[in-house]
Amino acid sequence: MRAAAPPTRATPATGWLRRELGATLALSWPIVLANVAINVMTVTDLMMLGWLSPRALAAGALGFNLYLPPFLLGTGVVAALSPIAAAKIGAGQDNKALRQATHQALLSALLIAVVTWLGLWHTESILKAIGEEPDLAADAGTYMLGFQWSLAPSLLFFAARSVFFALERPRPALIAGLIAVVFNALANYALIFGKLGMPALGILGSGLATTLSQTLMVSLLLAAALFDGRMRRMRLFALPWRPALGEFLALWRLGLPIGATIAAEVGVFSSSTLLVGLIDRAALEAHTIALQIASLAFMVPLGLGQAATVRVGHAYGARDPLALQRAGWSAFGLTLVFALLSATLMLSAPRLLIAPFMDVGAPENEAAVGIAIILLQIAALFQIFDASQATLANMLRGVHDSRIPLVIALIGYWAIGAPVGVALGFATPLGAVGVWIGLALGLAVVAVLLMTRWLAKQRLVYPA
Repeated sequence: MRAAAPPTRATPATGWLRRELGATLALSWPIVLANVAINVMTVTDLMMLGWLSPRALAAGALGFNLYLPPFLLGTGVVAALSPIAAAKIGAGQDNKALRQATHQALLSALLIAVVTWLGLWHTESILKAIGEEPDLAADAGTYMLGFQWSLAPSLLFFAARSVFFALERPRPALIAGLIAVVFNALANYALIFGKLGMPALGILGSGLATTLSQTLMVSLLLAAALFDGRMRRMRLFALPWRPALGEFLALWRLGLPIGATIAAEVGVFSSSTLLVGLIDRAALEAHTIALQIASLAFMVPLGLGQAATVRVGHAYGARDPLALQRAGWSAFGLTLVFALLSATLMLSAPRLLIAPFMDVGAPENEAAVGIAIILLQIAALFQIFDASQATLANMLRGVHDSRIPLVIALIGYWAIGAPVGVALGFATPLGAVGVWIGLALGLAVVAVLLMTRWLAKQRLVYPA
């Protein structure tokens, strides 16, 4: 007879913890890289417009910031498919139910895109009406003629990847994103400057390159569903996409507050850039660099949070409160570990982090580098809060809780963080440092309130 295996050293407690941590990490790392890839595409667009001319860069930035609010709102709506699909999977519902939910997200993506296109078609007029320079407004309108069409494939991609994530299949989205990053760089180079046999379309070419790249990305993801045996049998993306009023309204009830929450957070950071720009050039340069570093670090807790949405959502659908708590707290623990590591790096090696953005030894950069180092020290202090609020918000989405987190975001970012930042930035000598203290305070308030909400919610999801 075969000898019995020796007992493992893991206790039941460490056994579930290892399994949950392993599942969360396996799901989150492709999500993190996919998020980074999508951000790299935007950076590539703006970088190549800068190569064309400073004016082209300014016009592209204007157009992008006009496009950003409906994009963020739409992303939140269609991304609600992830917790909805995860709950259906956890509850053991059939393929038809999952397919029906998926179709509502795909139809919502098209609806949001069409409504937004009606507005973005008048980009030049809108920008002139709010006081932008006529020449820049005209260039931004030209850019938008190519760029605005990217909204539909982009939202379709976010909708499709949400159900891939819910099925714990994140790698196709990562692969599609990496391929699209390379294609986007080549397409921008070719269509802006007339290379690789393409016509030189200037700023219009950059917009077209983004639309082509986003179309390629969603096409690759949908094609991946045809090569995955399980997903092919589920026919999640099969035409026709049929509306179902109940599922459609459920998606929007959960997703609209998510989109508004994302817009509130991104909006306060975008507004901080405008505020710091009123202080002086060195402050704006330092702020831009520190914000890019903090944004890159944010991709990890964001990915961990998106994985938590799926893991918590599966437990929520299965009506398993113990698994729900384990999934949430495991993701939160991983988030804290990363936040401590990133904070340590910002405190111990700020010049190393700043060096890719500017020559830290150049005398003309001394003021900007000095401010950036102080801002990174503040960023290090708010890493715990920033990472925590990202993961906690996603944990709450896993239990279909999005309205109260929206109220929390509005209170923390706009009722507390923004006013404090304005007061310290302009009524004291702190300048940009004061603005960042306001941002840190807002993040801290949001993190504490979201933690309070999670502690209450995990006890109330399944009342006795």
